[in-house]
Amino acid sequence: MTDITSRAPQDAPLVSAVREAVEARFPTTLQTLTDLVAIPGIAWDSADRTQLERSAEAVAGLLREAGLQHVEIVTETRDDGRPGGPAVIGEKPGASDKPTVLLYAHHDVQPIGDEDLWDTPPLVATERGGRLYGRGAADDKAGIMVHLAALAALRDVLPDAGVGVRVFIEGEEEAGSPTFRTFLERHRARLDADAIVVADSSNWAVGEPALTTSLRGLVDGTVTVRVLDHAVHSGMFGGPVLDAVVLLSRLIATLHDADGAVAVPGLEPRQTAGLDYPEDVFRADAGVLDGVTLAGRGPVADRLWNAPALSIIGIDAPSVAESSNTIQPAARAKFSLRLGPGMDPAEAFEALRTHLEAQSAAVLGAEITVTAGEFGQPFTTDTSAPAAAAMMAALEDAWGVEPRAIGMGGSIPFTADLAEVFPEATLLITGVEDPDTRAHSANESLHIDDFKRAVVAEALWLARLSRECPARRRCGGPGMPRGRLVLS
Repeated sequence: MTDITSRAPQDAPLVSAVREAVEARFPTTLQTLTDLVAIPGIAWDSADRTQLERSAEAVAGLLREAGLQHVEIVTETRDDGRPGGPAVIGEKPGASDKPTVLLYAHHDVQPIGDEDLWDTPPLVATERGGRLYGRGAADDKAGIMVHLAALAALRDVLPDAGVGVRVFIEGEEEAGSPTFRTFLERHRARLDADAIVVADSSNWAVGEPALTTSLRGLVDGTVTVRVLDHAVHSGMFGGPVLDAVVLLSRLIATLHDADGAVAVPGLEPRQTAGLDYPEDVFRADAGVLDGVTLAGRGPVADRLWNAPALSIIGIDAPSVAESSNTIQPAARAKFSLRLGPGMDPAEAFEALRTHLEAQSAAVLGAEITVTAGEFGQPFTTDTSAPAAAAMMAALEDAWGVEPRAIGMGGSIPFTADLAEVFPEATLLITGVEDPDTRAHSANESLHIDDFKRAVVAEALWLARLSRECPARRRCGGPGMPRGRLVLS
């Protein structure tokens, strides 16, 4: 049996040819990414939807220019009756005896936020210090361009490549993908593939590639504390009764122990990361201030990727600018609970709800109401699966250094949907971000050379699938699902 992960000397010409093809087209690739950054396609209800639709139209045009067929902009309906974000799909049929891959990215972006915090105009892609700055430059318009540039390089190097390609560019990922599952099930036949590449993650560091093999799950929701049936004057009634903001703070304080580890019974880590993440590197990556002790116990990688993490990401209470001498009757906080591999979101929410509702003493008997929000399953993939091993090999050839199999502290909840709807497909999570990217923040940026290497890696992966897989029906091997892409 011959595995496509082997890099025999005769493979060197393919690597060189792919590099040259990517390099020749790279100025155009970078300019197209610059053009996409100029479109503020935001899927939030408060945003201008016409810009999101403009973004989808631009992506659809790029897919058509890339030679994809049956390109279509598709919008599903959310549970509340509103339209979801416009997705773009297209395909290049492959030979009947070759595998098919699904390439995913998303064209919607995060809001710009406070423009005063940006060093450059957020909608004008700006090159500086080897990086490209702008909203969506990395997350995830670069993911779109990795796919399209890799397909262009594949056409240049192997014009008769038989691998089938399906492209799915989502338009609502940053808004929580509310119609994602509906979309998958309705268009299952058009999206079905042997392997799925999700280009929406991060590398280990600049110049050090990675394949994301685990993602934390997500549970969010709100907790409300109510102490009065109406607001009262803090001078006339303060003392015997505490305001709801103080009581909510006392409740939040029960969520972590003295070391900063999650103190909710039933929320314990289930796995270990098996990868060293030096504390000084993490501090630099996260911008932790001097003198601040890191929360939790155990290796940093375990705390970041496998242990639960519980954050308060919003509080409904009067702002300082609008404050008055009033005892607030109620206060509400939104929590975000990240779950390690092996943890079930529904069970985790019940553990958190039980803990919060049991803290009557902490809030002096005030009412506690816990409301569930979004749930997302954790994700893991097996790096020994041939498709994953092949991608690791392509990453090594593109960067010239051994890639890492890493976890990611964040969540991509729709990965569970992909795994459930396409259980035979091998799911690979790649990306172009790095610790300096600042996705979702001001001054989001993309490392330009790593972006180019990501294109080379995906093009190599596609070329090897097309060149070396002799038959689709044998891509799974005897007695194995076809989605494992074992080559013989």
